[in-house]
Amino acid sequence: MSNKHSLTTKEYLVPFIFITFLFFLWGIAHGMIDTLDKHFQQILQLTKSQSSMIQFSLYGAYFGMAIPAGMFMRRFGYKKGIVFGLSLFATGAFLIAATTSFESFWIFLSCLFVLGCGLTTLETAANPYTTKLGSKDSAAQRINFSQSFNGLAWVIGPLIGLYIYGDHGAAPGEKLTSMILPFASIGLVVLIVALIFLRLPLPEISEEEIGLAHGIADTGVDDKPTFHKPLLKQKHFVLGVAAQFCYVAAQTGVFSYLINFVTDEKQTPHFDVKNGPYFLSIGFALFMIGRMSGSYIMSFFKPARILALYSGLCILLLPVVSMNLGWFSVIALYGVFFFMSIMFPTIFALGIKDLGPQTKKAASFIVMAIVGGAVFPPLMGHVSDLYTMSIGFFVPIPLFVFILYYALKGHHVRA
Repeated sequence: MSNKHSLTTKEYLVPFIFITFLFFLWGIAHGMIDTLDKHFQQILQLTKSQSSMIQFSLYGAYFGMAIPAGMFMRRFGYKKGIVFGLSLFATGAFLIAATTSFESFWIFLSCLFVLGCGLTTLETAANPYTTKLGSKDSAAQRINFSQSFNGLAWVIGPLIGLYIYGDHGAAPGEKLTSMILPFASIGLVVLIVALIFLRLPLPEISEEEIGLAHGIADTGVDDKPTFHKPLLKQKHFVLGVAAQFCYVAAQTGVFSYLINFVTDEKQTPHFDVKNGPYFLSIGFALFMIGRMSGSYIMSFFKPARILALYSGLCILLLPVVSMNLGWFSVIALYGVFFFMSIMFPTIFALGIKDLGPQTKKAASFIVMAIVGGAVFPPLMGHVSDLYTMSIGFFVPIPLFVFILYYALKGHHVRA
């Protein structure tokens, strides 16, 4: 454990375990929340575009809270930021559990926004802390290790959602009672973790380590020449923000409507709604495998080429999903899950390339592009309401076309 290339050190082993557990916690939340669209459509008779407000509320919290969370941590410290994020996370979960008897979708969305603010704060803090808890040489290894638990949690989250689908409660005031136990349990676990962090010794984080968490080896200007143009005139960065917006928009739409797709009565084959979370869990497993294998493949090929190949394959697979070709369409949809997997980190790395001292500011803008996940699912849901769920999967194609353009041409750095 004392070797500089080891994952962490004996001194930081316990803090590293708990920081890694944070990745697992918010992955569980995301995986479970992505099962709820179909549930609310059934229980509260919502349209697909109406139920997509779940994603609008969650990803809107990411957009609105990212900068305040960073400001809070710079003023009060990252440890207090983690406790604050956990507190918001637990509060949102408890509020969801406590307000189910109202059977109000808008009350649920308000509570979900609070929970989303907590998740945003945690994600803002956790990556920098992984870089601190061991040797600088193994910082990237620690981040990847911790993020692997995030991927695992996304697979488990929908399986927890099975409990929510299992008991709809027909009586007035009881239609959402199946949500009480999962969210109350999550709130309790998160609260306990917050109390542990209050007493857990954690080191302070420097600006350099925050940069490392964004994949920035050095934010200074001495390593190599950097451009001094304003960020908005850095074409590869501006297009990178747009590409990331497109990616998160497409990803959120595909994730949100998989259960609708496999349970749609107009789709052949179609399955019982109560089994829908199983299919989403399989999709997340393929997403995790795709990211792990993609990282390995990138050791042999340029990331931009892999991004171009994978986005091109998504463009080819989505029409197959939409043409209602039975099992071919189901398999094609799972293929989209697999090939989307490497896009977020790859676009991120291409967008901040060679920006020198402007890198951290650029990274913040690219992270804020996650708001694409808030604005796109309602459009995809509206098209699905007008036509069919299968037709709705045509809608993300232009987004992947733009990502393909970015991978082939738009990512090139110009002086």
